[in-house]
Amino acid sequence: MVQAAVARSRAPVEAIRPDLAQDLARFAATINPALLPEGVSRAVRSNLLDTLGCALAGSSAKAIPEVAGLVREWAGAPQADMWVFGGRFPAHHAAWVNGSMAHARDYDDTHDAAVLHAGVSAVPAALAAAQLRGGISGAELVAAVAAGLELTCRLGVATQIGVIESGFIYTSLLGYFGATAAAGRALGLHPEQMLSALGIVYSSVAGNHQVTRDASLMKRVQPGLAAQAAVVAAQLAQRGIKGPHNVFEGLDGFFRVYLNGRFDRDTVRRGLGEEFELLNLSYKPYPCCRYNHTAIDATLQARAEAMRPAEEVESIRVGVTKQCYEAVCTPEAVRWSPRTIVEAQFSIPYTVASAWIDGEVGLRHLTDEGLERSDVLALTKRVHPYVDAEIERRWGRNISPAELTVRFRDGSVVTARVDYPRGHPRNPMTPADFAAKVRDCAAFAAVPISAGQVEALIGAVDGIGSAPDLAALHASLTEGPAS
Repeated sequence: MVQAAVARSRAPVEAIRPDLAQDLARFAATINPALLPEGVSRAVRSNLLDTLGCALAGSSAKAIPEVAGLVREWAGAPQADMWVFGGRFPAHHAAWVNGSMAHARDYDDTHDAAVLHAGVSAVPAALAAAQLRGGISGAELVAAVAAGLELTCRLGVATQIGVIESGFIYTSLLGYFGATAAAGRALGLHPEQMLSALGIVYSSVAGNHQVTRDASLMKRVQPGLAAQAAVVAAQLAQRGIKGPHNVFEGLDGFFRVYLNGRFDRDTVRRGLGEEFELLNLSYKPYPCCRYNHTAIDATLQARAEAMRPAEEVESIRVGVTKQCYEAVCTPEAVRWSPRTIVEAQFSIPYTVASAWIDGEVGLRHLTDEGLERSDVLALTKRVHPYVDAEIERRWGRNISPAELTVRFRDGSVVTARVDYPRGHPRNPMTPADFAAKVRDCAAFAAVPISAGQVEALIGAVDGIGSAPDLAALHASLTEGPAS
């Protein structure tokens, strides 16, 4: 009786207003590259370069060679390129391994308010679908990636339940929908097909936070699974398979089933197609969880002011939000003594110690060799994060500011406060920063990447908007490695 009453009370709502999926499908299917503001196109190019650069470094990360090996073993129709390693494979498999390697180093974009990464599912899905279709221009690719980024970001900022409370990682959970928009736009789906594709992919949506708690390598594979499912969903829709249409707001839609109804629908609809949330994406100067970045920035500021060695540091206290504390400061025994790269990527104590000792946090710190450094590990144990009541009250589920206090053995103290980490739209990276990051990532690729190939990648992305096809871009990712 109660269930029937609930169903009757909800039914009129569905009849009054079409499901949000219809608005999103129309937007994604009809986004016009010629009408995109230059600022949006430029932001998409930055995201494309950053995502592909991260994939170069991610190709050598643990779990990626295994995923690539499995895709090679499966073989199949030569539809899309596997980045770095080379070879062509079924488009959905290529999207899987490419998305996984793009996320593997935790160096990829973030939306600091939504707390997610957008490009690692959207970009691989768009490129794989573009190769599957063939004949797509660079401008069309930009439109496809823009559609995917925008869906993921809008869904993220409208979500009102935090990752710790929900148990989901929104990068992959929401990335399924964004990647489907990107793949569908690259394939040229019309609005009705796009709507079906969003409904089809709803059957696959997943992405849990337990992978982080257990330092599982599946953390880096989940966004690839989103890209893979997106390419499959787009192809099924193209072939006439109809998915459910009440994807988000239906009685058993995504908002209720996954987010306990804690979602602001109007935030997604407001200004759709006219204002772009993707402009609020941030980019990472450090290859670790974004929750660590304000703490690293504050550490570097305090280090520059104090100019004192680690041996003189008695303690470093770092105040953050509750969500940040639970994500990268617990369990304390693990964060103080990380044994794996994933544990280190999600440790404020470890990354703060690395920053104080070396004046940077780079890919070399997130290696097996880096985890054996006794000087970093010794200082790690003297870093003490805590939940700052004022920061928690004001910042909630956003990427947390950091309130840093360094106390030295002689009793002196230095402090630093960072609200917006480097790479945030209010504290942006420059084009030169992006290029330097790509060059750094290339040094960690699974196969040698020549300097010429890296510059070709940078140039191909820079000129993608006027490119008649994607040949130069794909060549820079899959051909020409040094012998």
